[in-house]
Amino acid sequence: MEKTIEKKIIDEIIEKYKNPSGKVISILEDIQEKNKYLSKEALEYVSEKLNIPLSQLYSIATFYSFFNLKPVGKHIISVCTGTPCHVKGAPQLIKTLERLLGIKQDEVSEDSKFFLTTHDRSFSLTAARCFGCCSMAPVIRIDDKIYGYVTVNDLPKILKEYGWREK
Repeated sequence: MEKTIEKKIIDEIIEKYKNPSGKVISILEDIQEKNKYLSKEALEYVSEKLNIPLSQLYSIATFYSFFNLKPVGKHIISVCTGTPCHVKGAPQLIKTLERLLGIKQDEVSEDSKFFLTTHDRSFSLTAARCFGCCSMAPVIRIDDKIYGYVTVNDLPKILKEYGWREK
């Protein structure tokens, strides 16, 4: 059973904003920060509370790549796929991470975003456009920590910092 955010917490988030209708993105961001994703139940509740069509909330949540509509892992791994990172090995990093984590890119989410989560929800893997760290390419970010000059050989050591164990 998935843990979903409590209505009380959503009420507190909505209450923070004086004019909620102009702050929908901020409200959704805050909900996602608390819950790690935007559940169907949370979106339905916000729709009801703010009198905004659910379809409009889904449009916002699917338009912006930073929103997740399904549960994510405890640790989020983002691989920069900007030109410098791509040229210096980002595709190989993604393939290696898929192999090490036991996930495949053909498991793309229903909203067509490249966002893969391990079965135990320890890790989620996604691609990002640019971190602004081009001089350190290729770059990955795990949660809020940036790793530069990453090679496929570095990945097991980096993942172990986050509790990964080779299978």
